[in-house]
Amino acid sequence: MEIIPPLKKGGLGGILKPYNPILKPYSRTLRSNMTDAEQLLWSKLRRKQILGVQFNRQKPVAGFIVDFYCAAANLVIELDGSQHAEPEQHIKDKDRNQKLKALGLEVLRFNNHQVLTELAAVMDVVFEVVEKKIPPTPPFSKGGNKNSNH
Repeated sequence: MEIIPPLKKGGLGGILKPYNPILKPYSRTLRSNMTDAEQLLWSKLRRKQILGVQFNRQKPVAGFIVDFYCAAANLVIELDGSQHAEPEQHIKDKDRNQKLKALGLEVLRFNNHQVLTELAAVMDVVFEVVEKKIPPTPPFSKGGNKNSNH
């Protein structure tokens, strides 16, 4: 399995995380077949609705396809269905989290039920994490410092 190394990118994105290009077609398929919980959360993350940062859905990162990814905040959001309650899957999720954290990513996990029934609380957590990682920028000002002699 070929992993493309990190690349430098300008702006808030910083460093693009490594990814496996073989996963790209699978991520496209997953984007076309989102669960109800994924669709609902995506409706709140898309179009830079949280502090103006871009989120991607079903994004290849390292050897995984993560549900939601924000490069600017080094944040991954994973939604877990009922299969994630199985002991085998729990071990895989823990290993995946450790590998993503080793890349400097923070991983938030919510189960589908939380997103469908407690969306406001989920969004509060996401907002707090993004805000902590990306402090708000001051508004632009015209004219610079008026006390300057230049």
